[in-house]
Amino acid sequence: MTMHASALPAATPLRVMVVDDSAVVRGLIARILSADPRIELAASCSNGQMAVAQAARKDMDVIILDIEMPVMDGLTALPLLLQANPRARIIMASTLTQRNAAISLKALTLGATDYIAKPTTDKLNASEEFRRDLIYKVIALGQRKAPAAARRPQAAPTLSPRPKAAQRPRLIAIGSSTGGPQALLTLLGALPASVECPIVIAQHMPATFTTVLAQHIARASNRPCAEAADGMEIKQGTICLAPGDYHLQVARQGAGLVARLSQTPPENFCRPSVDPLFRSVAQLFGAESCAVILTGMGSDGCNGARVMAAAGAPIIAQDEATSVVWGMPGAVANAGICSAILPLPKIAPHLASLCAKDAA
Repeated sequence: MTMHASALPAATPLRVMVVDDSAVVRGLIARILSADPRIELAASCSNGQMAVAQAARKDMDVIILDIEMPVMDGLTALPLLLQANPRARIIMASTLTQRNAAISLKALTLGATDYIAKPTTDKLNASEEFRRDLIYKVIALGQRKAPAAARRPQAAPTLSPRPKAAQRPRLIAIGSSTGGPQALLTLLGALPASVECPIVIAQHMPATFTTVLAQHIARASNRPCAEAADGMEIKQGTICLAPGDYHLQVARQGAGLVARLSQTPPENFCRPSVDPLFRSVAQLFGAESCAVILTGMGSDGCNGARVMAAAGAPIIAQDEATSVVWGMPGAVANAGICSAILPLPKIAPHLASLCAKDAA
């Protein structure tokens, strides 16, 4: 997944620490960060122990933390870094192995904010996507929210009331990005068994990571959850997750519903992208569907949500207070197409009420 960083100004340079035992990777990340005037490279360390010592002496906005290091690995260093710099946003830097994907997802449960897939050492020169992702994440995550008292008053987003004749959703579509894995586990873990319709998800995530996330979702939700395969049947009571580097859409096949995968160009610099999933849901189900936009950077999902809303589907956005980044949910909220803007813990009960037999 890649994003634009040019529209993300920072008033004063963000202080960033890079922690990686590879001098080559550390040097690459340092050069990328130092080339951007919005970022100050505050420290560069080759292991977790050195990083903890630096964090105790210097205030950091963002820490880019490798997983596998000598002396002290990233997972061991993570809680110590957060203790030294409680407000720092930590981005786990991981090679694309299933083991490291699992460790990265565990790190998110322990306080890390995001992850980034490191380029392999044989492809360091072909790392434009990595450069764009890195800058975007550092700038977006490093900008701390101003205290409520210091914020300018803003008009509340306009809600679009659900039509009185609205039908019970036959499918729920969810889009998420930064902060999404934890939000998905919370939401789907709280969803009652009475919600029986299929759930389809586009989470911005690289391949390998989505395989592990599907396993985590299955455990948290107590529902079958699978990474989508092309032509896979999407059944009642199941969860279907877009695999990394593929767009997911839903399609009819006979009397059933199947997943369709494609590697058409990224949308909103993302693949998987939420927009194509939402468009396909609107086309097949119209008002008999529901969209949920969870925490994430950018505005992916907003155009697709417009199509779903125009077809009569309710659109639910996670609120700003419970979002790691209020980019994607904020975009749909400010577009005036949401039927509800809710704190994360209230989304599952709301979905249950929509899916209740008397919802119509």
